[in-house]
Amino acid sequence: MISTKDFRPGLKIEIDKKPYDIIEFQHFKPGKGGAFVRTKLKNMLTGRVIDQTFRSGEKVEKPDMETKEMQFLYKDGTAFVLMDLESYEQMTVPAEIIGDTGGFLKEGESNKALLYNGEVIGMELPASVVLLVTQTDPGVQGDRVSGASKPATLETGLVINVPLFVNENDKVKVDTRSKEYLGREK
Repeated sequence: MISTKDFRPGLKIEIDKKPYDIIEFQHFKPGKGGAFVRTKLKNMLTGRVIDQTFRSGEKVEKPDMETKEMQFLYKDGTAFVLMDLESYEQMTVPAEIIGDTGGFLKEGESNKALLYNGEVIGMELPASVVLLVTQTDPGVQGDRVSGASKPATLETGLVINVPLFVNENDKVKVDTRSKEYLGREK
């Protein structure tokens, strides 16, 4: 059980058998009556954000969650096939559950998977990844406009905007939270 005094952004709690992530919270003490805590919670299964109020000192369930190192094997239509690196068991996870993070998963690479009751509900990625540019328009001599960008398709199928000097077969560093170009890698 988790008490409201332990609430902090990023803490995972369970309400009505559903896992929630605390986005923000605020302790509130009205002039009369007991104190309470206002929270903004994100449902980790649907992504929906709700507002919930708890009495101060109230206890909520801790979800049955774990992180496990899993290897991305391949994409099977609209699903991702992951392998548990301890038991070598394979799991097929629908693309809706992986979400936007699927554009950063490279075949054969390992990442941490977030599991709830033994089912994958998301992937934890590093802050940035290095990916190969597979398709982009070539840079033309004289394209020196400061801050100009062009679309580039990366090896995972993700499309991001890159500066004009980036060419095919360049390796680029991409921020996994904002999908922004961070720089070229050697």
